[in-house]
Amino acid sequence: MSNKEIIKLGQIEVKFLLEAKDTNNAIATFEFLVPVGAKVPIPHSHESYDEIVYGLEGIITYTVNGKAIEVGKGETLFIPRGAAHGFNNLHQQDARGLAAVTPALVGPDFFKEVGALIAAGGPPDVEKLKVIYSKWGLKPSMP
Repeated sequence: MSNKEIIKLGQIEVKFLLEAKDTNNAIATFEFLVPVGAKVPIPHSHESYDEIVYGLEGIITYTVNGKAIEVGKGETLFIPRGAAHGFNNLHQQDARGLAAVTPALVGPDFFKEVGALIAAGGPPDVEKLKVIYSKWGLKPSMP
């Protein structure tokens, strides 16, 4: 990952390539790293934007509306608005992907807020996490 700011969410790293301010709110893109065994965000959905994921390295296993889908290098996944989804790295190699959200309703500040909550130590406060998610248009999909 180049000289752009790397945002840490526990072991996961996010680096924005394009933000809303760069694209007149049309699209936001970011690279993300999911190390082997990393703790991952709680499954969620978003009603106001679509998400596209492109595999750069390793394999990320997404669960979209209950269906497991592996995204490897060079593969893509479209996550439509309202689809409950989450991801894991279930393999023995760190994985990297490129995500695009359109329109660009989420940006670095969302990830910084979640990262700060995780960095506070101990298990993340689920109620505080729900508040952050809600603020940015994400709805937790708790089992």
